Amino acid sequence: MARYTGPVCRLCRREGQKLYLKGDKCFTDKCPITRRNYAPGQHGQGRKKISNYGIQLREKQKVRRYYGISEKQMRKYFGIADKTTGITGENLLKFLELRLDNVIFRLGLATSRAEARQLVTHGHFKINGKKVDIPSYLISIGDTIEVKEGSKSSPKFKELQEGFQGNVVQWLQMDIENMLGKVISMPSREDIDLPIQEHLIVELYSK
Repeated sequence: MARYTGPVCRLCRREGQKLYLKGDKCFTDKCPITRRNYAPGQHGQGRKKISNYGIQLREKQKVRRYYGISEKQMRKYFGIADKTTGITGENLLKFLELRLDNVIFRLGLATSRAEARQLVTHGHFKINGKKVDIPSYLISIGDTIEVKEGSKSSPKFKELQEGFQGNVVQWLQMDIENMLGKVISMPSREDIDLPIQEHLIVELYSK
């Protein structure tokens, strides 16, 4: 599956806002969008009128980049959300939040979703006692997520443990001492703190 491997700061500049794809760097003066807040490329500073379709497309692309997923995956999640009882747009965001790589990030066990995805594929986590190395694995209520015993003593996880701020979202529970997290409820729309207008994505895919 093709995945974008170029400079991720270009993605933030393309969307015209911080997507927080580089972890701690996004909170410093080194963040490129603070110095070059315009789209990348030769014509990035030109003014362009955006159509309704363009607005919907940019919103969809922004969500894809937040969660680091492909167009094929995005359409798959939308299909599931559309068949699930409730508001389609909110269902879509809830399924994206329940991805294992996102849950790892939300628990504070990675500084970005990209780093969480890498840690998952390297096999550092267990779900309900079993090793899972698939970033797209969907977590359920009651599931426990823990760092493998052999990984807890690594410098990376020691650093994350020492710098833990305790700001975990309400639908998750984190025992940082034992590096053990738990899903205690489904995420609500209020829990998703990203500036997303999900109705625009529904409009785009419903055409």
